Amino acid sequence: MFISGIDALIKDSNEKDKPVWQLMMEYESDSTGATIEEIYDRVAEIYKVMKAAIKNGIDADIKSVSGLSGGDAKKYNHQIEKDGSLLSHFQSKAIAYALATSEHNASMGVIAAAPTAGASGILPGVLVAAQEEFGFDDDTAVKALLTASAIGTVIAIRATISGAQGGCQAECGAGAAMAAAAVIYVTGGTFEECANAATLALKNCLGLVCDPVAGLVEVPCVKRNGMFASIAITAADMTRSGIKSFIPPDEVIDAMYQIGITIPPSLRETAKGGLAVTPTGKAASKRMHSL
Repeated sequence: MFISGIDALIKDSNEKDKPVWQLMMEYESDSTGATIEEIYDRVAEIYKVMKAAIKNGIDADIKSVSGLSGGDAKKYNHQIEKDGSLLSHFQSKAIAYALATSEHNASMGVIAAAPTAGASGILPGVLVAAQEEFGFDDDTAVKALLTASAIGTVIAIRATISGAQGGCQAECGAGAAMAAAAVIYVTGGTFEECANAATLALKNCLGLVCDPVAGLVEVPCVKRNGMFASIAITAADMTRSGIKSFIPPDEVIDAMYQIGITIPPSLRETAKGGLAVTPTGKAASKRMHSL
């Protein structure tokens, strides 16, 4: 089985009368030789890793080796619990958890790339917050991750999930698309609705550059994870109201790739443009290189 696009997945799902999460396990089984049961267990273990990263990022006073990040997730979570939030409880928790995962990553903790380390906070942050908000079990979460992986797989095949190749739209954009799909799945939506939510999220990330200060996955990456967790939930909520993307999913993914390859190399994870070359960014880089 080769996944060529979202349309192909929908067609395959309809013809075989199987949910996309089941097709993804079969695809992985064909690719790796692992059994369906082994694949399910692996995804369940990945979800445990995601939860552990969030807990550590929220509870611990973590700080990255560079000192550029750490502590913001705990600070934001404290604010939510103490004084509430301007946002819904679900959305604010998703932001806190996305920050926590990204800070855990920056402090050399174990994370699950979703789809990359740089975007590792968005999908876990949104899904774990959704589980707390809506009360579904871990089996549903695993199936949501598998459904989200279908979106990520298509983006990786048709375009790219590499910031060095396509800018941060390929990383945080893909992460937001996957998270939006996961929210639709756990709230009872169809895969077509999952794909629509993913499309709304991705199309609103187009053109996002990758400009890491000092070449580290910290500034602006950590806070960007929190911001795009919010975009994922917004895209899912719009989809639940019946709002549809005018441009179909596969076309948006193709457009993302075309935009990515036209972004100058200085804005594709080289730390030679954007925020990385601001006076503050350059000063931070100089400090890092003097250590």
